[in-house]
This record gives sequence, C-alpha cells and structure tokens, in this order.
Amino acid sequence: MTTMVARHVVGPRTMTASSLINQVNNLNLGTTLARPCLAMVSSPSTSANQRMTWIRTRSMSTTSVSSLSQQPPSQAQVQDAKVKVVEETVGWNPTSRRTGLIARKKGMTSYFTPEGQRIPATVLQIDSNQVSALIGFASEVKENDKEKQRRKKNNKGKGQVSEAVVKGQGEEGEEGVGEANKYYAIQISATDSKNVSQQIKGHLKKAGIQSGKKVIREFRVTKDAMVPLGTTLSAAHFVPGQSVDVRAITRGKGFQGAMKRHGFHGLRASHGVSISHRSHGSTGQCQDPGRVWPGKKMAGRMGGNKHGTIHNLKVLRIDLENELVLVKGNVPGPAGGVVEVRDATRNLIGKAAHAFKSGKLPGGLLIDPTKGVSQYLPEGIENLPFPAGTKELADSLPEVIEAGLEA
Repeated sequence: MTTMVARHVVGPRTMTASSLINQVNNLNLGTTLARPCLAMVSSPSTSANQRMTWIRTRSMSTTSVSSLSQQPPSQAQVQDAKVKVVEETVGWNPTSRRTGLIARKKGMTSYFTPEGQRIPATVLQIDSNQVSALIGFASEVKENDKEKQRRKKNNKGKGQVSEAVVKGQGEEGEEGVGEANKYYAIQISATDSKNVSQQIKGHLKKAGIQSGKKVIREFRVTKDAMVPLGTTLSAAHFVPGQSVDVRAITRGKGFQGAMKRHGFHGLRASHGVSISHRSHGSTGQCQDPGRVWPGKKMAGRMGGNKHGTIHNLKVLRIDLENELVLVKGNVPGPAGGVVEVRDATRNLIGKAAHAFKSGKLPGGLLIDPTKGVSQYLPEGIENLPFPAGTKELADSLPEVIEAGLEA
C-alpha cells in the first residue's frame, strides 16, 4: 500500500495551540483528566501502576488541589467548549460542508506512483465554474417594495406559499426552525456557451457573470462556507490525498436482459431448459394477486436515465494550469459527460463529524484540541481550502500538485 502524502498543503492557518489550551483550561477540563487517573492507580499490574502513577503526577502538576474537590463539568459544558473552539477556528472545521464543483469527464489514464505501482485514474476537467446564486443566505432574500408587491399580486388567491418559502430562506427564518434545519446552498454555473436563453443570461448577470453558462447545479453547504457571487473556482478546491464523491448520469446501455441489468444467475445451461438459459424466470403468482408487482426486476432499459454516484475516490493529482483533477478509479457517464465532484460524504465529512461529536478518532484516540483540524483529515493533509479554492488561490500555487511524493 502506498501512503498518500500531499506535496503541497493549502488552506488558511488555524488557531494557535495556546489559544485552544486556554479555552480548555477556562472550563476546568483538567479535572476530568485527573479523576479517572486516580481511580486507575489501584490496578494489580505493576507496569500499569507505574504508568498510571506517571499520568497522575503529570495531571496533578497542572491541576490545583482545590480543583480536585470541584465537580467535573457536565457533558453539556464539554460539548459547548468543543463547539466554541470550532467556531473560533479560522478555516475549515469538522462541522463545515464545502461546495462542490462541476467537471467534464475527459477519459481514463494510468497513474504511476514513485514505487512504480500503476493505478487506473480518471481525468476530470473543471469547466469554468462560477458562483451564480446563494440560496438561504440573508443577502439572497432581500427584496424591494416593488418586488414584494408583484409577488403578492401573483399569489393573490393562491395563498402566500412563495412568501413563506422566501422568508424561511433568510437568516431571520421561520419561527421554530433551528439553525441545523435551515437550508443553505450555493449554485454553481459552468461551461461557457452563447446558446442560452435570455432568462439564463439575466439570471447570471445578477451575479456579475457576463458570459452564458450551459450547466447549472446546486450544492448544499453550511452557513460558514458561503462564497461571494461571481467568484471563479478552480481545481485548487481539492487537495491530493483527500476523498471525493463523483455523481453523474450513468452510461446508457440500451435494452438489456435481467442477467446483465440486475445480475441474475440465469437458468440451467444444459439439461431441462429450452432456449431460456438467460431468462429471469417466474415474475409472480397465479390468480392471487393475478398481476406483477410494481418494481419487479425484469429486462428493460439500462443506464442513461438515472444518476449514479461513486463514493470515496482518492484525488491523485491536480493540474492547475489545465484545471485537471485526477481521481483513482472510474466514474459514471461517458467521456465528455458532466459530473459533480464534492467532498466525500462518508470518508471525509462523515468521519470528521462523527469524531467531533464523539471526541474520539477512528483509531480510538481522544481528540487533542491543541492539534487543530488536521487530526480530522487524512494523513498528510493539514487543512482544506476554505470556503473554496478560488482562481486567486490557484495562481499562488505550483502548476502541478500530486499525492505520493514528498515535498
């Protein structure tokens, strides 16, 4: 196995270790470290006694005698301390969710590691991505008096559904809607084109985008991951070594049988079958219910009409000069198709959020607030470009950044 190490780490700096330690000390979290150690000293094992005594001495040196008599902080206090540290952290944090990018699938190639290992890779080209709308943010829902009157006139006799939806998108929001339940999203437009409708051109001009765009997609984000309208995004949004999810319409294969479409085993290949070797067999019962249940797996059109997602693909290289991203393995869709690339929901976002919530890393180690956000990310990555990897950031980085090579 090859260790994936980023040659160049990008992203803003996080809080200093001293400021994080002060946040922990202000809540007397040292008492929670000292009390379990005192209880574990009475272990029958000699080596364990020596180890626990050393931990107890170290904890006692940083905790006063008066603090040992105090009650340990509650679970709510500990959680509030973690949330406060994350909120004051500059840049990406375990609860953040960045926007995705729109790319074109250019084809597959071979990627060779320094050890000579050959890895199949797919080449994705970031196709002139720009932010065309902000959904759910306060600046997006501000309307002047004329627009409000026009909306009320259009909704007359039809209820005030549109007004309620717009109100619920702002920072003020509807009463009773918590911050975690609010919907924030960023609309990304890509692929410059002249053959677009006047409605699309007018929508893009509001965001300061003068050229027409052929593809528009929406990515859900957290409130702290807002990107200004009109911002141009680049391949520097992703860091070699991280995992991404790639979503696209699957490659169409036409009308296919049950064996290829659903992986059926088929009937016997020799005796007892008359020209029905690849048949799907029985499709239902007799008079009761007297019909085929909806959704029954049978022959039919395969691919080309549904989206497919490949999870946890490793980013191997980014080429900032040509706006290329190389990912390990295959992705859905034909060459030239539109794909959506975003941070891996399971391997990156999910693991980081679970570790932050539980206070433990996947290996069982406790979270150390002094180490910053790098402990939530894959090995070799200290941070992610936040809130996004812009064109200005790409201009300050090397033309090619890849995983598997030392700096």
